[in-house]
Formats: sequence, structure tokens, C-alpha cells
Amino acid sequence: MSLGGRPRDGDSDVLVVSACLLGDACRYDGQGKASTPVLELVAERRLQGRPVRPVCPEELGGLGTPRPAAHLQGGDGHGILDGTATVRRVEDGADVTEAFLTGARRAAEVGAPIGRAILKARSPSCGCGSTWIDGEVTRGDGVFAALLRRQGVPIQTDEDLV
Repeated sequence: MSLGGRPRDGDSDVLVVSACLLGDACRYDGQGKASTPVLELVAERRLQGRPVRPVCPEELGGLGTPRPAAHLQGGDGHGILDGTATVRRVEDGADVTEAFLTGARRAAEVGAPIGRAILKARSPSCGCGSTWIDGEVTRGDGVFAALLRRQGVPIQTDEDLV
């Protein structure tokens, strides 16, 4: 990245954003979670003609909206990617790991090439630094956040912009 925040030739300027942060009704509960700082940043980028790609990994994984809440079990998103943890629905314990993996991969493809991502805090897909693991918010990344982190994409949550 060059000084002043503008990309050098070859660096991606694509900003990927959790769609719920733009007010899209794609969260598990059928609601959006619009974030004023995110909306302002996205509006500024769009006025500058800079690319923004909203994604919802869970919808891209084939999970409907609304959908039962889910949490990571046995580890964070890195454990999911490594095959040592699972994603389970809270209400009945059903395994939805494959849908989360598929959605993370599809979201990364939709956004490619990703220069930066702003993701929904604590989401089992998008949480950065903390997410729902074994029924409580704890240290770790969601599945999509872990995938992006492994790809070297700078990630932050909506709460980091406040």
C-alpha cells in the first residue's frame, strides 16, 4: 500500500463488507445491522468510484434467511478450515459446517481480489478476534474471517470503526 492509503499498481482496492452492516436483511434473525460508520465509509468510497463488494457468507453457503442461530464448536474459524472444529445450529446441534465453508469460499470469490474487509463483529462467519464458540463469545475468528486472514487480507470489525 502506498502512503496516503491509495493502492500501488497491483494492490487491490476492493473493500469487502458484511452485507448486514449496510442494512441488508441477511442476518440469521432476518434483520440487518446497519452501521453508520460503515455506511459513511462505503458512501465515500462509492463517490470516489472505488469498489465495494457486500457479501453474506451464510447466504452464499445456501443457508436461508432467517435461519437458526449457529456457533462454532471445538475451536474458531481456523479450526473449521483445518477440520478440527464444527459449526452447529444452536437449537438442535445440527452440523452446518459445510455450508459455512462453502459460503466463506464463495464470499472470497465474489470479493476477489480483496484489498480490505470490514466484517460483522462476533459473527460465526465474520467475527474478527472474537466470536461465538461453544455457546459463548470468546477469542477467535469466524470462518470467513479466518479464511481472509490466511489469505493475508487486512480485516476489521464494524466496531473498530467507531
